[in-house]
Amino acid sequence: MTDIQIANQAKLKDIREIAGQLGVTEENLQLYGRYKAKLPLSLIDQDKVKQNRLVLVSAISPTPAGEGKTTVSIGLTQGLNRIGKQATAVLREPSLGPVFGIKGGATGGGYAQVLPMEDINLHFTGDFAAIEKAHNLLAALIDNNLQNKKHGLGIDPRTVTWKRVMDMNDRALRNVVIGLGGTTMGVPRETGFDITAASEIMAILCLAEDLADLKRRLGNIFVGFTFDRKPIYARDLHANGAMAALMKDAIRPNLVQTLEGNPAIIHGGPFANIAQGTNTVIATRMGLSLSDFVITEAGFGFDLGAEKFFDIKCVSAGLSPNAVVLVATIRALKYHGGVALADLNEPNPEAVKGGLENLEKHLENIRQFNVPAVVAINRFTQDTDAEVEVIQQKCKALGVDAIVTEVWAEGGAGAEELAAKVAEVAEGNDTPFTPLYDWKQPVEEKVEAVAKKIYGASAIDYTTQARRDLRKIERLELSHLPVCIAKTQKSLSDNPKLLGRPKDFVVTVREIEIAAGAEFLIPITGDIMRMPGLPSKPAAEQIDIDEEGNISGLF
Repeated sequence: MTDIQIANQAKLKDIREIAGQLGVTEENLQLYGRYKAKLPLSLIDQDKVKQNRLVLVSAISPTPAGEGKTTVSIGLTQGLNRIGKQATAVLREPSLGPVFGIKGGATGGGYAQVLPMEDINLHFTGDFAAIEKAHNLLAALIDNNLQNKKHGLGIDPRTVTWKRVMDMNDRALRNVVIGLGGTTMGVPRETGFDITAASEIMAILCLAEDLADLKRRLGNIFVGFTFDRKPIYARDLHANGAMAALMKDAIRPNLVQTLEGNPAIIHGGPFANIAQGTNTVIATRMGLSLSDFVITEAGFGFDLGAEKFFDIKCVSAGLSPNAVVLVATIRALKYHGGVALADLNEPNPEAVKGGLENLEKHLENIRQFNVPAVVAINRFTQDTDAEVEVIQQKCKALGVDAIVTEVWAEGGAGAEELAAKVAEVAEGNDTPFTPLYDWKQPVEEKVEAVAKKIYGASAIDYTTQARRDLRKIERLELSHLPVCIAKTQKSLSDNPKLLGRPKDFVVTVREIEIAAGAEFLIPITGDIMRMPGLPSKPAAEQIDIDEEGNISGLF
């Protein structure tokens, strides 16, 4: 059966019953029908956050063959509950862009899914819409201020970098001109659209501690300069109060369930190649307040989402994971070993061996943070025992356990062995993780630490624009912020064509965006785009709904 057929056959529990598993009463729920609810921030208990176990699920460098990081996260949560551990999955919300584009949904697969699958993959509880509205409200206020010569702030429109956003892949909106049509239509200027997942508002939501902190961060958004070079922030436009009001429900985490009836908290959804790629601090703390184990994930490979999870989210929020699960598939390793996509189903232990250098580099990166790792081999039906053995022997030589998981086919039962090992490792580790760099270091040193230590670059090159951006950051006294590097997910380098473990490459920083509200800097490398485009055959063409309201084609 397809993922959506499996999801449709599942008998969902009432969300009040799921909340009861966490000790949460109906009075504390903001219900969205029978199967979704929002949780109040008052349930967060910092003492329990520090006591309970946090497990991060990451992966090797992504390939078109797929790795199944979210599926393993959900399956592991189900496996832990099956062996008697109280575990909650804490994940990101899907963006409509990938759902209707090439990647599909982000609710897991097979018998390791979060439900209700259609709702989560589509509008869910409206969090993305609230982020979009708050972002575009600031854009409207900026353009209104430019138009208002009498009461305006004198903003130089050439310095405004704040674009608009929408939760859709639409390459035609990357670069636009607004304000045409006459003097009453606004001030003409070049701008564009980003996808909502790339919005600074999304990043702010995911790092905010509470509503007051959200409002403070929204006020700190850098807008541009006046004609006399004075910096302007969202608070100068008196925008942050209204923006925070639009986010009053979006700040509350969403409670749903796995296919086996375990709690799952889903909140926030930044991409890891253009933002920090992790769910909200609030959701992670909520999970740790209500359950003994939290299984969370970070987008794309360990070099992207996981590095940012440690160096930005964990440092900012005072979190420290007890273990990392690194997901790998035989298909992906063969791809990194040079096998064409069309030939990945053919048994090829030698190609698996050739791709192991990518896995080895990610394990080296995990060790740099001083956190123990377990490798999860996400097994497909065509994988052979000989190919599995290649991975396990390599991991044994590296001192890491590599455990086969079959969660897509078997759900939590396919992750019991992995769950037992992860529980053992996590319960045995109370050592705080080691950040890769100190936020107080100069910006260039922080970029170098990530590019050289995590990516394996030999050098970093800055364009003229990036050098100008460094001077602007210095002038705004924002050099103390961490770096959230925007980079292709397809390679450890900034060149998507370099598979495996590239060496002796140079990372080029084209420009550096300022996210003063989110409190990080965004060095942009390679040809990375913040508004993706649709593929030649979008997934949207396969999605349909019948007269009875049954949706098909979601995956």
